[in-house]
Amino acid sequence: MTLNRPLGLSLVAAALLAVYGCGKEEPKPVAPAAAPAMPEATVKIGHVGPTTGPQAHLGKDNENGARLAIEDANAKGVVIDGKKVKFDLVAEDDQADPKQGTTVAQKLVDAKVAGVVGHLNSGTSIPASKIYSDAGIPQISPSATNPKLTLQGFKTTFRVMANDVQQGSVIGKAAVETLGGKKIAIIDDKTAYGAGLADETEKAAKAAGATVVAREYTNDKATDFKAILTKIKAKSPDVIMYGGMDAQGGPMVKQMKELGIKAKYIAGDGVCSAEWPKLAGGAAEGQYCTQAGLPPDKMPNAKDFVTRFTAKYGPIQVYAPYSYDAAMTLIEAMKKANSPDPAKYLPELAKISYNGITAKIEFDEHGDTKNGAITLYQVKDGKLMPMAVNVAGKTEKIEAAAGPAAAPEAKKDEMKKDEMKKDDMKKDEKKK
Repeated sequence: MTLNRPLGLSLVAAALLAVYGCGKEEPKPVAPAAAPAMPEATVKIGHVGPTTGPQAHLGKDNENGARLAIEDANAKGVVIDGKKVKFDLVAEDDQADPKQGTTVAQKLVDAKVAGVVGHLNSGTSIPASKIYSDAGIPQISPSATNPKLTLQGFKTTFRVMANDVQQGSVIGKAAVETLGGKKIAIIDDKTAYGAGLADETEKAAKAAGATVVAREYTNDKATDFKAILTKIKAKSPDVIMYGGMDAQGGPMVKQMKELGIKAKYIAGDGVCSAEWPKLAGGAAEGQYCTQAGLPPDKMPNAKDFVTRFTAKYGPIQVYAPYSYDAAMTLIEAMKKANSPDPAKYLPELAKISYNGITAKIEFDEHGDTKNGAITLYQVKDGKLMPMAVNVAGKTEKIEAAAGPAAAPEAKKDEMKKDEMKKDDMKKDEKKK
């Protein structure tokens, strides 16, 4: 049976269809306008070190330290002056050559870098520093230790490790008091670094009561030292000190051994790298060197850095932590000034107080670090083992950790104690 709908309802339905069913839709809500994206800016930071030639392992160590700092800063999303900043490391190779050093310094100035980490060597840092000063670009060296670098009156020149006045005094004193040297022979490579360190060592050794029986010279490209060492052997020194780099320090101690020279050997941070014992072919065993700074495990905030750096780049040679701090200090000064413009952030850099991974980064009126330290190392089982740390003229001995060689003796002691306990127990049982 069919039911008929009322006519009124049909007319209403038709009207509604006429309104909504003829291709017209209900109005859609308007989406809110997207917030404008934060503007971005690229800030260039230069790095210079010898990344080719005999010192390339040291130069790459420095560069990798700075590179890790740049990566960490970019990961944090630094905002300066309302812009998200992407830092870009512009790396140059100065080949440890003063002329090449000034060439690449000018290249970085022309590239409009906001600051420079470097150079590695004093001999390249000193001439380059005038170019950066003239351009008003801040430069922080992680490794150049010659005192002259910061005594030129340039407001743009800084360093984050102790200079050679402090290092040389520690070497000279250690040569006499720790190594027992009464007669000392000194060799240097005639570079600003090597000669400067040797001069300071000579002053300190004499002040400690030693006699300098020979002062000889080589260069930073030499590999044969037998003529020099033969002359020195005739003087019968107790200690031979070398001012220079590990590329020469390795072959030098090897040739000392070949010539039957019994003198102890000590050198500065240019030699005191993880590579030095390898370059010496085992002849560095038992010998000494210093580094301007603390051992990584004694640095206040370096544990995470060491883990990540070694996983990515391999063992730290010497200066990578300081290179990291140099880059981060530049960035921190830019943040405080809210500007990457060197003229605006340079005043903040000069008065910075920043908790770096190596130490608290603060500079004196010359641009030298206020918190420099010197560590004395000895090569044991092919590795650099810290012996003592000197901070502000005070020396503190470092207790050697029990290594693999000590383990068997420790086990023997434990076994003896166990046997004694068993014997006592047996005696008690017999008494009962």
